[in-house]
Amino acid sequence: MPYRYLRLPASIFLAGFFALANFLCPQFLVAQPAVSLLPVAGGLTRPVDIVNAGDNSERIFVVEQGGNIKVFDKTFSYLGIFLAVPTSFNNGERGLLSLAFHPGYAGNGLFFVYYTNTNGDVEVARYHTNPATPNTADPASKQVVITIPHPSNSNHNGGKLNFGADGFLYFATGDGGGAGDVPNNAQNGTVLLGKMIRINVTTADTPPFYTIPADNPFLAAGDNIRDEIWAFGLRNPFRWSFDRMTHDMWIGDVGQDAWEEINFRPAGTTGGINYGWHCMEGTHAYNGGCTITGTYAGPLLDYPHDPVTGGEAVIGGFVYRGQAYPALYGYYIFADEVSANVWLVPPGGAAADTIEFKGLQSGITAFGESEHAELYSTTLNGNIYRVVATASALPVTLSAFGGKSIAGKNELGWTVAAEENVDRYDIEYAPDPVHFQLAGSVKAMKAGSYHFTHQPAAAAKLYYRLKIIDADNAVSYSKVISISGGTEVSSFVYPSPVANGSLTLRLPGVFSDVVLFSADGKAVFSSSLKNRSGTVTIGLPALAPGIYLVVLNNSSGRITQTVVIR
Repeated sequence: MPYRYLRLPASIFLAGFFALANFLCPQFLVAQPAVSLLPVAGGLTRPVDIVNAGDNSERIFVVEQGGNIKVFDKTFSYLGIFLAVPTSFNNGERGLLSLAFHPGYAGNGLFFVYYTNTNGDVEVARYHTNPATPNTADPASKQVVITIPHPSNSNHNGGKLNFGADGFLYFATGDGGGAGDVPNNAQNGTVLLGKMIRINVTTADTPPFYTIPADNPFLAAGDNIRDEIWAFGLRNPFRWSFDRMTHDMWIGDVGQDAWEEINFRPAGTTGGINYGWHCMEGTHAYNGGCTITGTYAGPLLDYPHDPVTGGEAVIGGFVYRGQAYPALYGYYIFADEVSANVWLVPPGGAAADTIEFKGLQSGITAFGESEHAELYSTTLNGNIYRVVATASALPVTLSAFGGKSIAGKNELGWTVAAEENVDRYDIEYAPDPVHFQLAGSVKAMKAGSYHFTHQPAAAAKLYYRLKIIDADNAVSYSKVISISGGTEVSSFVYPSPVANGSLTLRLPGVFSDVVLFSADGKAVFSSSLKNRSGTVTIGLPALAPGIYLVVLNNSSGRITQTVVIR
C-alpha cells in the first residue's frame, strides 16, 4: 500500500525523524556494488559473443560476426583462429552470431554455431575438434542441425545458443525483421521465428542431428504449432543466458520504437510462455488490433528509448557467479548497445532495486563467462573488457536513511555511524527505480546526521538513493527508498504529546485499524477501529516514554503521524 506522509510540527519532526528512519526503511542500508569495464584484449573485428569450452582448459573463445572464431588462453594471449564459418555477413545483423560447446565437449569434441547462411536463413550447425589440435576445429566436420527460413529482411535474426542444465540446446530466434512483425511470425506457431527453441542435439554421425525433448510444451499440440518451440512472442532476443547456479533464464529482447525489455523465467518453469510481441512492447501495448491467445508473461523490467536514461538496443547479460568480486555475486548485469548504459539487477530479480550506470561503455554486443564464472564483454570497437566491481562496500556506515513528503517538499535524512575518506553525498532521484538523476549534493562533514530538501515538480511518488563519493572519486550507492507525494493531511492524534495513557484519534475518514510502532520499528500496540470514523479514544498499555509512529489503515492505503508519548 502507498504511504501518505504528513506535515509534522517542527519540534516533533526534528526530534523524531532520524530515530524513525530505521523503521521507515531498514532494508535499504546495504550498499549496491558499482561496476566498470577493464580492457583486457583488443584488435578484434566486430566481436559478438564470448564463451568458454567448459573443458578445464580455461580458454576463451570470441566470435567475430564476419565468420571467425578466435581462441585465447586465460590471460588473453592469442592462440589463433579456431574456425572460419561461411555466412551472409553484411555489417548489419547478419553473420556468425553465437557459439556453444556441448556439455560433453571434453570427451566428444562437439560444438555448435549459430549464423545466417549464404541465403540469409538462420542456421545452427555442428562441428568437431580433434584432440590432437585443440585450438583448431575441423571445418570438414560440419553438419547442419537445423535451418530456419528467414524473410528477405536482414535484421532480427536472434542469435544466442545455450545449453540448459537439462542437457538440451536452447536458442532464441528473431521475428524475421522489418518493423512491427507484420507477418505476425512471433505469434504464429507454425514458424520458428520470434521463438525460444529447445531441442535435443544428437552426437550421431548421420541424420537426424536433433530430436524433440519429450517434455517440450507443444509436442502434442498438433500441426498448428511446431514441436521445437519452447516459448514464443519474442521480437529480437539477441542475447540471453542461464544463471549457472540457479538455472533461471534471463532474456534481453530488443524493442521496436519505444521500449527495451528484460524477461525472466525461474528455473523449473514449464515451457509454453508467450512473451507478448507484437501485441506488447515491454509492458506497453504495441498493436491495438493484436490479441494474445492464453496468458501473456510480462517482462521483469523495461526501459524507454532515451539516449540518457535508457537506450535503443538491449544486450542481455549474465548473473555474476565468480569469486573475484563478492559484492557483485548474484547480480544480473546487462547493457544497452546504443546508449552505453549498464544496469545491475540485485539477487532475487528485484527489479525495483535495479541500479543504472550511465555512459559506461558504448557498442557492447555481448557478455560471457569464463570457466570460473568471471564476466567479460565484447564491443563493436574490437575490444574485450572484464566486468569488475569498483566498490565492494560503502565508505560509510549508514545507520538510517529515510524521507517524508512535507508541505510539497521531500525531506530526506540519513545518519552515519562512521565515515571513511568521504567527499560528498550526491542525492539522486527518479520517477521509477532505475533512471536516476542528480537532485543535489551535500558535503561530507564527519557529522552524525545529514538532511536534504528536494522540491519535486509535482506531487508524485519518487525514488531516491545516495551516491557516496570518496576523496579518490570512487563511488558507492545506498539502496533505493521511495517517497509518495500527495495532499497533506493534518494531524489526527490529539493531544500530542500523549500523556494520559490514552490515544484520541480524529479520523479523517473510515479506517479499519490503528498500529503503533516504536522508534526501532517494532509494532507495540494495535487495535481494530471496525471501519469507524469521527473521534475515537483508545486506551494504551504502559509504554516507555519516547517517539512512536501511529499508522491508520484502510482499503485505500494508510496515513501516519509521529507522536511523543510521555
